[in-house]
Amino acid sequence: MAPGLDVARASSRQWAISSRGFNSVFADKLLVLMDGRTLYTPMFSGVFWEETDTVLEDLDRSEVIRGPGATMWGANAVNGVINFMTKNAKDTQGLLLSSGGGIEERGFGTVRYGGQLGANAHYRVYGKYSNHDEFTQTSGAGAADAWWMSQEGFRVDWAPSDVNRLTFQGDYYCGDLGGKVRLHSFSPPGMYSQEFRGQAQGANFLSRWTHKFASESELSIQTYYDRTDRRFGIGGEVRDTFDLDWQHRFRRGERHELVWGGSYRYSVDDLTTSDDFGTRDPRVGLQLFSGFIQDEFTLVPEKLHLMVGTKIEHNDFTGLEVQPSGRLAWTPNERHTVWGAVSRAVRTPARTHCDFMFYAEPPASLAPFPFQTLIPGWGNPEFDSEEVRAYEIGHRAQPHVRLTLDMALFYNEYDRLYNVVTLQPELRFGSAGEPYLYLPITIDNNLFGETYGAEVTATWQPLDSWRLRASYSFLRMNLHRKTDILPVTEGEEGGSPRNQAFFGSDVDLGRRGEWGIGLRYVDSLPGQGIPGYLEMDARLAWKPSPNCELSVVGRNLLDSHHREFAPVVIGTKDVEVDRAVYAKMTLRF
Repeated sequence: MAPGLDVARASSRQWAISSRGFNSVFADKLLVLMDGRTLYTPMFSGVFWEETDTVLEDLDRSEVIRGPGATMWGANAVNGVINFMTKNAKDTQGLLLSSGGGIEERGFGTVRYGGQLGANAHYRVYGKYSNHDEFTQTSGAGAADAWWMSQEGFRVDWAPSDVNRLTFQGDYYCGDLGGKVRLHSFSPPGMYSQEFRGQAQGANFLSRWTHKFASESELSIQTYYDRTDRRFGIGGEVRDTFDLDWQHRFRRGERHELVWGGSYRYSVDDLTTSDDFGTRDPRVGLQLFSGFIQDEFTLVPEKLHLMVGTKIEHNDFTGLEVQPSGRLAWTPNERHTVWGAVSRAVRTPARTHCDFMFYAEPPASLAPFPFQTLIPGWGNPEFDSEEVRAYEIGHRAQPHVRLTLDMALFYNEYDRLYNVVTLQPELRFGSAGEPYLYLPITIDNNLFGETYGAEVTATWQPLDSWRLRASYSFLRMNLHRKTDILPVTEGEEGGSPRNQAFFGSDVDLGRRGEWGIGLRYVDSLPGQGIPGYLEMDARLAWKPSPNCELSVVGRNLLDSHHREFAPVVIGTKDVEVDRAVYAKMTLRF
């Protein structure tokens, strides 16, 4: 529902989520965190959304930042940041039980219990499970992407004194993931599809200490360990990550509020390779050092504020990266805020960009050829960071106590963008003597360009029990090659919708129930041959007692199935999103 975000499903278990363009299953310009723990994988540059979960009733808020956030969060926060934060264990006391199931959502359930360890210490433990049906291919056959996932975890919050707070939390998950992969063959030469059952499991542990020196000075130190183990049809990855972060916020005089900090991260992988997924070195350790400082300066008390800062990082791929930003906010009165920002951010290379081997599908733009085509791809050890210089302005207003408006305009200049480079083609012969075109490719930083757009949101509450929300976002991408040998393809520019719109209505039916509907329009993706679509979601909830809630939820109600996204490399191009309806019961004690 957030304007500027493109949320699309590529299969039953895969999502493509990005901000302000450049969407893909591994959207490499959107940084995602859970309680301060990064979910962005250095292997593929993106997020495995099917492995990202928590008890939704325990979710405190989701911060959605559109535009660069690199000064605070570092590299890869290029076009936006999503930061999920869960509630303090003190706010989730008692027993919660929920379960349900239906069409597409075969079955799911959650058990969570919160208790007290002492006068100032609280805890919660939980377990959850979900089972999802397969989607449909355009041919009408099943997509073989059914999957299930289970997750367990805990959180402890302890305040031993008025100035100290401690948090300990951890999670473990495991699941079985269905899908299809595209494999190469020399007899006959070409690509073919094969079903697979992948596995995913992982665990993490996080601790955080917060110390308040004074009413306006606070120090926070956080560390976490994260282990992931994935098997994805053509290979596998085991990754161990250790991270240490610290941050100090304080006031200097009456006009300056400063925050500074640093971090160290070490991540090591162990890869399982195959003929379709290879690497020069199956085990690599990566280090990341960073530091930042930011100053919010009050130019005119309660009217004009200037925020400036920078992040300095050192990574093992490209070395030192500097990412500064400046933001000015003017508040002429309590109902209006006008702001502007200038930022620089980078997207550092992923492991697969610099060291990988795989076979790609022939693109639709490839000229007809009388022979089959095999396209092997290799990484480029010289691949550099992608860069953006972003310019933003916005206006937040509350013209009436029941009406709020939010508008943002942006213009981004990109350089050294990822692109595919064709190497010397060869005519080869398969094991049975069949001729085929051998067309090797690699990657380079040969693209540059600009994007611009607008995002508008309006929230109106005509009654205390009725809220309406509408949003619209516009995006235009203009990319260019530094060498004019080939034009920019629709696939490079046309993978994100130009227009998106959302309308939602939420009605509180009193103590007994709630009713909400949402309509969303998503423009076409010409680079993937996907037409625009209009869909509706709805939820009706009834509370027969204060501790019991029954609900019915419908998603994608206007079509039995439709396409939303077609990944370039992963073999889910012809998968359609199915209509889903399920019922849910929630009990609280």
